[in-house]
Amino acid sequence: MRHWLPHPLLTPILAVLWLLLTNSMEIGQLVLGLVLGWAIPILTIRFWPEAIRVHKPLLLLRYAGVLLIDIVLANFTVARLILGHPAKLRPAFVFLPLDLTTDLAISILANSITLTPGTLSAELSLDRRHLLIHALHETDTDALITTIKQRYEAPLKEIFEKC
Repeated sequence: MRHWLPHPLLTPILAVLWLLLTNSMEIGQLVLGLVLGWAIPILTIRFWPEAIRVHKPLLLLRYAGVLLIDIVLANFTVARLILGHPAKLRPAFVFLPLDLTTDLAISILANSITLTPGTLSAELSLDRRHLLIHALHETDTDALITTIKQRYEAPLKEIFEKC
């Protein structure tokens, strides 16, 4: 079974993403989304160095919801900053110490930060213990680190790593 469906959670996610990208619920698009959701993991299996283990799938759904809300709210914040007084922006680079150890969890954290407007993951340290983040406007770097660790890193650790 594992040979024919190597990443069972990824298949429906890819199918839903396909439907969102095509903005269509037609049966043909649904079938194509399911075929792509099935074929992509099979064709890319050799590029996945470790098996994905989701320890808390419901927390993963909650994480996705929190991230989506944060993205929407950050869009409004960035728009207000840019349209307001862009000369008063205080860009900053911040080193985020990482508690995560798996490649997947670190990658999802880095991508979550980059997807949220106003922040960008710039570099992962060679020892994989720190992530360099650029913030468009930051006056309290300690608060930024605390927020990222609580809202993103802690749930990812519970979801993908054995505690």
